[in-house]
Amino acid sequence: MYYGIQLAASGALTALYRTDVLSNNLANLNTTGFKPDFAYTRQRDTARVEDGLDFMPSNDLLEKLGAGAHMAPNAVDFAQGPLTQTGNPFDLAIEGQGFFVLRTLDDGGTSELRLTRDGRLTLDASGRLVNATSGLPVMSVSNSPIILDRSLSASIDADGTIRQGGEKVDRIGVRDVKDRDLLTRVGDGMFTLSSGALGQSIPASGEIRQGMLEGSAVNAINAMMGVQAAAKSVGVNFGIIAYQNRMMERAINTFARIG
Repeated sequence: MYYGIQLAASGALTALYRTDVLSNNLANLNTTGFKPDFAYTRQRDTARVEDGLDFMPSNDLLEKLGAGAHMAPNAVDFAQGPLTQTGNPFDLAIEGQGFFVLRTLDDGGTSELRLTRDGRLTLDASGRLVNATSGLPVMSVSNSPIILDRSLSASIDADGTIRQGGEKVDRIGVRDVKDRDLLTRVGDGMFTLSSGALGQSIPASGEIRQGMLEGSAVNAINAMMGVQAAAKSVGVNFGIIAYQNRMMERAINTFARIG
């Protein structure tokens, strides 16, 4: 492939990737507890360097230019979102570090833990405390479902202790992980724990605020400016591809006349 077209194409692809990531952030501007993604890119080395082909002859000029841009794995921005008062006793927000712990259960009986900052909770028909978005049960500090009396009101302390009728009933588990790069986004505001992260699960330092919800951590202005910049970069790179194509066509026509 003509080298100039290759470089411009890599720039266009990475700009499209950034547009997708930032557009998804904007789409979740009003999603409770949403944490936006960072769209990372990096320089791509030439094939000789990238593939370790040291035996191939070196082209110093091309290796100084590199091979364009390359998409890098996303990273999540776990910054605190704004807290909003709702007055609903089962709306909970975490102020500080940590996640609510949910548990899935498939038809085969296999269960997995999920972490979320979405504190929209409710009671199901059996009195289990569940996440209102996913319907998954909320885990206690002992990793068991929390069962409450539907006929009684509930007060929830900053440490997650639940009281009904003046008596302590259970305590909501709020956990964190040492290395958040081991968390994988799985949709509905949830993250899954890899095998490496399971061993790193630790008690969280954040405190629960009853009757409040954490809003999206997306900065609307920054995200919009990022989308516009990425879209502009796409247009510029496609323009360069068109220019390189015209130059190639002119060169071919010129050499054809000489022949």
